Amino acid sequence: MRRPVSVPRILVLLGALAATATVLRAQGGAVPNLTAAEPMGPVENLTAYPVPPEGFNVVRENIPHGEVKLVEYDSKTLGIRRPLRVYTPPGYSTARKYPVLYLQHGLGNTSTEWVQRARAPIIADNLIADGKMVPMIIAFPSGNATATPADEKQGDRTQASYGPPYYDDFLKEIIPFVEANYPVLTDRANRGIAGMSMGSGQALNIGLTNLDKFDWIAVVAPAPNTRPPAELLTDTAALNRLKLFWLSIGNRDSLYRVAQGVHTLATEKGVTHIWRVDTNAHDTGAMSSNFYHFAQKLFR
Repeated sequence: MRRPVSVPRILVLLGALAATATVLRAQGGAVPNLTAAEPMGPVENLTAYPVPPEGFNVVRENIPHGEVKLVEYDSKTLGIRRPLRVYTPPGYSTARKYPVLYLQHGLGNTSTEWVQRARAPIIADNLIADGKMVPMIIAFPSGNATATPADEKQGDRTQASYGPPYYDDFLKEIIPFVEANYPVLTDRANRGIAGMSMGSGQALNIGLTNLDKFDWIAVVAPAPNTRPPAELLTDTAALNRLKLFWLSIGNRDSLYRVAQGVHTLATEKGVTHIWRVDTNAHDTGAMSSNFYHFAQKLFR
């Protein structure tokens, strides 16, 4: 492994400074052609999981902070060198073991979508400081199988790059790399997978077909790359051994039908899951608010 390159906190904040922290719909901006003119369904489960409190995604200077590093790994599966961002929590020490969450980004983005725009490291720092989140390592892979450290393919929408070649890289290269280079627990009870949009499709396609590897699955606004629900929700007993199956969408998201299809079949088959619908569109406000909630449930 090459020497990790530390990402200064100011870069982590760069994509966030232009927007008011508490205006979730505006945060990062909705994708115009994925924003429904009218709500596509009612809000659901917001009593249990309401809009996060003011300041939840703003840096607090009086608490310890984690660190995000950009590292590289050699993918024998793909035959190229690949980038990977990794968050280590406040007080990180190689003398202890941590659970690990793998967090996938959306189509046309890089892992900076979660790190900078959705502010996942800042939210995690705040939750850990408040005792609401288990300290964990978060790996932010590049979901594009052709991305390299020299070209992360920002804006690339070649969908073939995000399918089976990436799934193989994830299972055969990314997980082993993280487990070899970070002090993470390696059983399914301490491994989770989550995502946004296309990354949610990846998380569902990988996670639900590898239930021996993941106890925690959380998705926000899954995209049409999600396999048909009938192909993913095949074994109710096995699915109900998951410790968390979080499924969320904004009711102004024009991809609402994808998440709703998974939710409907899961309900029909008796698959235990949390279904949360807020008022966001297909935007980073949906990412931030749902991460705030599902992160508190992981590894408990």
